[in-house]
Amino acid sequence: MFMRLLQAKAKPDLLWKLRQNYEERVVPALQKTPGCLYACLMQSSHVPEEVISMTMWESQKHAEEYERSGVFRQLLEEPRPMLADSSEWRLELSKDLKLEYVPTPVEPTVKSMPVAVMSRDLKTGFDKPTEMFLRIVSVKLKPEKKDEFRGLYIHEIIPALEATQGCRHAYLLMPDRDKSEAMSVTIWESKAAAEAYEAGGFAPLLDKVKHTFTDLSQWKMNLSRERGKTATSDDISVDGYFFVEGKSFKG
Repeated sequence: MFMRLLQAKAKPDLLWKLRQNYEERVVPALQKTPGCLYACLMQSSHVPEEVISMTMWESQKHAEEYERSGVFRQLLEEPRPMLADSSEWRLELSKDLKLEYVPTPVEPTVKSMPVAVMSRDLKTGFDKPTEMFLRIVSVKLKPEKKDEFRGLYIHEIIPALEATQGCRHAYLLMPDRDKSEAMSVTIWESKAAAEAYEAGGFAPLLDKVKHTFTDLSQWKMNLSRERGKTATSDDISVDGYFFVEGKSFKG
């Protein structure tokens, strides 16, 4: 299985239109795309204008063929008027040869990763995502500790998450090319369930695997704890998203 995460920033007053575009154009197109198992649009709980399109694929080959296809490029171009411009501006020469500043569009970013580990079969479907909440934990690993981290995720983290009330599914994503990066993607019945886990069960599990993180990551974690803050940084980040629109294409 393979997962794609496409992140973009919408204009706040056009979020509704972006959701409509996703429901009416993106979902039907992906449903017809070979190998696509699931698609959903999510909205950040911290930065409301930040959205992510998460798609699940039968294989990396299917996802890459879609990314190279005209369908992907078309679906990417249609919502561009709804996406925010960057805070950076570029200098251009106008038709009458005058220098002028023009806004730079924020390009959507894509992360594509194989699913290295996943929990047991889904407890429920994804077709009614009104309350569901997605949590993404990104870490940087020591290259020599990659296999150990994967083993700990299988034997320690997956069982703990499956036993945690409100956790519906968990995935470990580990890119083939970048041996230092890993992402834990968990799906929850509600934001409250995810927050309850973060307040109680998250720290003990983090302690079991933190020795596999890069030295910089561990240093930042310790520094954050000394200051009484959650251990989040460029190396260890925790992000939460509300499900806005989603559909499973299985069966």
